[in-house]
Amino acid sequence: MTTSESVWTCPFRHDEALEFDPFLARLRSEPSITRIPMPRAEHADGPEGGADRSEGTDRPDGADRSDGAAEDGPAAEAAWLVTRHRHVRAVTADRRFSRAALIGRGLPRVTPDLVDHAESINLMDPPAHSRLRGLMAAAFGDRQVEELRPRTRRTVEGLLDAMADHGSPADVSDWLAAPLPLNTVFELLDVPEPDRAPLRRWATAMMSPGTPDCAAAAEGKSGLRAYFAELTAARRRHPGSDLLSALAAVREDGEFLDAREVAVMGMLLLVTGHNTSAHQISNIVYTLLTHPEQLARLRARPELLPAAIEELLRFIPYRQGVGIPRRATEDVELDGVTIRAGETVHVSYLAANRDELVYDRPDELDLERRDAPAHLTFGHGTHHCLGARLARMELQVAIGALLARFPELRLAVPAEEVRWNTGSIWRFPLALPVAW
Repeated sequence: MTTSESVWTCPFRHDEALEFDPFLARLRSEPSITRIPMPRAEHADGPEGGADRSEGTDRPDGADRSDGAAEDGPAAEAAWLVTRHRHVRAVTADRRFSRAALIGRGLPRVTPDLVDHAESINLMDPPAHSRLRGLMAAAFGDRQVEELRPRTRRTVEGLLDAMADHGSPADVSDWLAAPLPLNTVFELLDVPEPDRAPLRRWATAMMSPGTPDCAAAAEGKSGLRAYFAELTAARRRHPGSDLLSALAAVREDGEFLDAREVAVMGMLLLVTGHNTSAHQISNIVYTLLTHPEQLARLRARPELLPAAIEELLRFIPYRQGVGIPRRATEDVELDGVTIRAGETVHVSYLAANRDELVYDRPDELDLERRDAPAHLTFGHGTHHCLGARLARMELQVAIGALLARFPELRLAVPAEEVRWNTGSIWRFPLALPVAW
């Protein structure tokens, strides 16, 4: 049997540097399809209108199975959590698990709000999703990304020049990690400089977990939507060479794309387009500098860099909890477990990336790992990250140039003194002082 009918207390909160979440680590030794309560939800899950509940039980490992109430939030509601690599791939590739079915419903989740507009590609199912993704894919194909590589390299070199001029020590987050991906997204969308600070503030407010300021999250969501609606209209009047102008100019059967679709796409690109690269640059630098043997291996063999980036992406637990769920549109049997129509299903890419049935020594970083299946950090199936190629390119250029420019790079403070973000779902150092 691969399921647990009991409901776990699920804090989905672990702020200890980049240590793997102990809750997810415990689940790896439990049934791989498990019922869990989520920190935030509006109404009951499941066809009966109620979540499974079970008696609270003290456990020697410190985990509790409870009545489904989160310790620090409103009454939580149960959802399925899928953790094994093969099951995660199965759910995310199965059209019977729908994101579009989430729209307008309360659903168990981690963050206070999400981009749940019907026009959001993140909540579309095929064929609507395929149509819009096809239009976007042209901007993120292999050729387009490779054309951006020289410009990205020049940007990185300029940022590292400024960092070198500043002198040792310097904060990698400030000088490299934060400006590079954000500038890339802003340039792709041609966002005017004066507008960039409030846009980033709104995006951050939307992605805060736990018990955040929900009013700020709602303000961020509405602010971003209104901004990109106005910008879309402006680009239709006066198009430029940016991605938003290209989308605003697309016609199907003689008609423009719905302006709401274009606006929400711009909103999503901003919210998600820079986070992975920005945070992972700092995470990767921290991980390499705290794994000196692996760093020495990479310095000795720079040609390992592309494969090393993939292993680092697999190894690093880059976020809190889980992402956007799916809802079963019919009863689905998964590895002997029946998930009923109407029930919510979350997948854990983090747990799948540490699946011992797939990866030898999954909790070890090995930059020369061979014959390993692809990691799931960028997702899988219909909603595999559209910007994955761009993120990989930025990481390769940024990390490669940083290590080449500063061969004696090291942390400027003890590792335990590095301060970590606790204000959003993303895990990354707030500052990463390095010396050389």
